Amino acid sequence: MAKILVTGGAGFIGSHLCEALLDRGDDVVALDSFDDFYDPAVKRANLSTCLQNPRFSLVEGDIRDAGCVDRAVAGVDAIVHLAARAGVRPSLEQPLVYQDVNVTGTLVLLEAARQHAVKRFIFGSSSSVYGNNEKVPFSETDIVDYPISPYAATKKAGELFCHAHGHLYDLNITCLRFFTVYGARQRPDLAIHKFARLIEAGQPIPVFGDGSMMRDYTYIDDIVAGTLAALDRCGGYHIYNLGESTPIALGDLIASLENALGKKAVIERLPLQPGDVRQTYADVTRAREDLGYEPSMELATGLARFVEWFRGGR
Repeated sequence: MAKILVTGGAGFIGSHLCEALLDRGDDVVALDSFDDFYDPAVKRANLSTCLQNPRFSLVEGDIRDAGCVDRAVAGVDAIVHLAARAGVRPSLEQPLVYQDVNVTGTLVLLEAARQHAVKRFIFGSSSSVYGNNEKVPFSETDIVDYPISPYAATKKAGELFCHAHGHLYDLNITCLRFFTVYGARQRPDLAIHKFARLIEAGQPIPVFGDGSMMRDYTYIDDIVAGTLAALDRCGGYHIYNLGESTPIALGDLIASLENALGKKAVIERLPLQPGDVRQTYADVTRAREDLGYEPSMELATGLARFVEWFRGGR
């Protein structure tokens, strides 16, 4: 049994991870600022199960606040850093905010890990670091020097700071590049959740481009399993893709979501947006070999589970 700090613990991925850690017997500290990127009440509801567990504690604060972070880190055995200002398109409008939260906040946490001799650090990165990589599937050995959004640039910067701290201070750090995660509690701004809400209401869904854009949609349970494996095997500095390794065209996603909902979508065609990559496709060979990562959720089943949550299992 260990004591684990999860930053962004009230978020989509974070709350699922907190539950999984508690279920296996770990003590968990969640650090979350409950910012207004989306309704803070939704995030608080995400933690309703965790808050009933005596091995869980919640610290409300900002990852840029060194004093708050120092208190949260004290006494923990490992850190899973998931807190971030999220979203590609909003980062185009607020690049300085994204840099401040995602880069400065990560460095504050790395410094706290160094000062408290926390030897295991997991950093939640993103498939967005690959930009418009022409080679598919995306491999951890690919060059990722050409991000096409401020959000992607902050995630790449976070990986670099992780490498520097790991090298200088003998920290074991693993960076996980998440690929389009979906499932119960998905953020309301993300495509599947947003589309489901609009389709249910009979309103048009915005589709940017011709529907051929490809995404590697990854179910939350597979992401949590991969994160736990990375935490348990954290040694040295490593980067792993965590994806389903089955890219789906946007048009096909919409058709599958229509089937899951039993309703047809009204499509509003819009131009492609700056910052959006054409495709994502994870090569998970390294995660499979090193972590035993085996993503298994088919999209139709995952969407059915999402719709069950969306319609009443929340």
